[in-house]
Amino acid sequence: MQRILFVLLAVAMSLAGTSAVFAYGGHAGPEPKGEALLLVTFGTSVPKAQKAFAHVEKKMKTAFPDTEIRWAYTSHIIRKKLAEQGKQIDSPEIALAKLMDEGYEQVTMQSLHMLPGAEFHEVYTNAQLFEDMSGGIKNIRTGYPLLVDNQSMDLVLDAVFTQIVPKERKPEDAVVLMGHGTHHPSDAIYSAMMYKAQEKDANCLVGTVEGFPTFDEVLAKLQAKGVKKAYLIPLMTVAGDHSINDMASDEPDSWKSQLTKAGIEAVPVMHGLAEFDAIIDIWIKRLKASMLHKHPGK
Repeated sequence: MQRILFVLLAVAMSLAGTSAVFAYGGHAGPEPKGEALLLVTFGTSVPKAQKAFAHVEKKMKTAFPDTEIRWAYTSHIIRKKLAEQGKQIDSPEIALAKLMDEGYEQVTMQSLHMLPGAEFHEVYTNAQLFEDMSGGIKNIRTGYPLLVDNQSMDLVLDAVFTQIVPKERKPEDAVVLMGHGTHHPSDAIYSAMMYKAQEKDANCLVGTVEGFPTFDEVLAKLQAKGVKKAYLIPLMTVAGDHSINDMASDEPDSWKSQLTKAGIEAVPVMHGLAEFDAIIDIWIKRLKASMLHKHPGK
């Protein structure tokens, strides 16, 4: 509730200068503009990881050359850290308020999150406020995150094995995908991904930093299989802090260190999914579909 009140207050402040229009019948609102695309992601403050976002924007501009493209980060911590570096990135709510104030009546919001967890649903719910309010954005459409159904999971796994897994990987070597995990029912998607991964390759496993399957479960499976080498790949949009620290660092609690301690050679592959065309194409296809419908999944 506090979040929603903040959003409404922010919008009210952005429109404060137009209050006299309603009171005295003055000038009309801003000139209506065309379509805007708002790319929403958790965000990253790691410079090397941000190249994935640059690649996404390049592909999006090619796919939608006549569309205004904006970015928004859902992570307050990341936005604050970047602001301290002189880089201003808006929250989804502020980004929508600006688009509304500039006169955009058609906005398509594409989530670049991995799955429809708490952050996605919060952003989607708040976005509808801008459509429901008087004088708001006429039509806000939302594209689902990456992993939402069997087809998207298959497509992601295909991309992982054709574009991301190193060519020198041998059949007996494991491929371990590290997801973030979420305190939301959609966390079950990672378990579904584990099933799909096992169907595709018996030595491909999926684990999460904060959800299920856990790293301990992955380690137990690797040991039961007698695996001697494992490639660690982020199941994340970018290879940011979690990939650097939780997956690949030399800290004793990183996945790399724990695997090494267990006698398994760990080889981190430091590439986020959004660096690869096959992954971005999934979002573009979903984005084009969402432009035909007001609500996601319909």
